[in-house]
Amino acid sequence: MERENWTMVTEIILTGIPTTRALGSLLFLIFLSAYLVTVFGNGLIITLIFVDYRLQSPMYFFLSNLSFSEILTTTCAVPKMLAGFLSMRSSLSFGECFSQSYFYFLSGCTELILFAVMSYDRYVAICSPLQYPVIMNSSLCVRLVILSWVGGFFLILPSTVLKARLPYCGPNVIDHFFCDSAPLLHLACADIRIIELLDFLSSLVLLISSLSLTLVSYVYIISTILKIPSGQGQRKAFATCASHFTVVSMGYGISIFVYVRPSQKSSLHLNKILFILSSVITPLLNPFIFSLRNETMKDALKDGLAKGRNFIKQIRSK
Repeated sequence: MERENWTMVTEIILTGIPTTRALGSLLFLIFLSAYLVTVFGNGLIITLIFVDYRLQSPMYFFLSNLSFSEILTTTCAVPKMLAGFLSMRSSLSFGECFSQSYFYFLSGCTELILFAVMSYDRYVAICSPLQYPVIMNSSLCVRLVILSWVGGFFLILPSTVLKARLPYCGPNVIDHFFCDSAPLLHLACADIRIIELLDFLSSLVLLISSLSLTLVSYVYIISTILKIPSGQGQRKAFATCASHFTVVSMGYGISIFVYVRPSQKSSLHLNKILFILSSVITPLLNPFIFSLRNETMKDALKDGLAKGRNFIKQIRSK
C-alpha cells in the first residue's frame, strides 16, 4: 500500500475475552473485587509502614515502594479491562494507549530493580548484621529507590519513542485486555524487527542483571544461614527472607515467560493468562504474603486495627 493512501489509526479497540453479557458481568464483579482488595491491601501496607515505628527500616521502606508499584501496575490495566467486560469491547485513543503501555511497563521494570535492591538489603542484614545500620543508611535507601524508578523510566524510554514515531495504519484492534507492547507494535505499517530486538535486549539485560544480583545475594544469604549453629536462629533468619523470596520467584517467573522472547506475536492467548497473573493475581497476593508471613507486620496491623476500633468507639460515645 502506498504511504499516501494510509489511514492513520487514531483509536485503539481492545477485544479482551469474547464472552456473553451475563458472563461479562460476573467477570466484572470478580476482577473489580480483586482490584479493590489489591489497592486497599497495598495501600494499607504503605500506610502502616509510614505510621508504625516498628516498620521504620530499610526493608519496609523498599516494601512500601514495591506496594506503590503494584498499585500502579494494576491501576494501569484493570480499569480498562473492567470496562471491556461491561461493553464487550473497550476503546481508547492512540495517546491513551501509549500512556497506558508506558506506565504499565515502567512499574514492571521498577519492580524488577526493586527486587534486586531488596535482595541486597537482606544480604547486608543477614551477612553483615553489625554493619547493617551504617551501610543501609537512609541516604543510600533513598538513592536506591530513586535509581529504581529512574532506571525503569530510561530503560523503556528509547523503544517507546521509536514506537510512537512509527506509522500505524490499521487495523486498530488489539486482541488483549490492555495496550500490550507486542500486539500494539504489530499494528504498525513498517518494519518492526529492530524495535522488537531492542525490546528483547532491554528486557534481557534488565532480567539478567536483576536476577543475577538477586541470586548472588541469596547464595550468600543461604550459606550464611546454614552456618548459624542453632535451629531457632536459622528459622528466624529464613523467616525474614521467605516473603521476599516468594514474591521475587513469582515476579521473575512471569516476566521471563512473557517478555523475554525475540517475537511475541504468537501465543497472545498465553500472554493474556500471564497478564492476569502479573497485573491482577500477584498484586492481590503480595499484601497477604507480606502480612501473613511477617510477625512485625502482623503486630503492626493488629495494633492499627485496635486503634481504629478505639477511635470509632470514641466517636460514637460523643
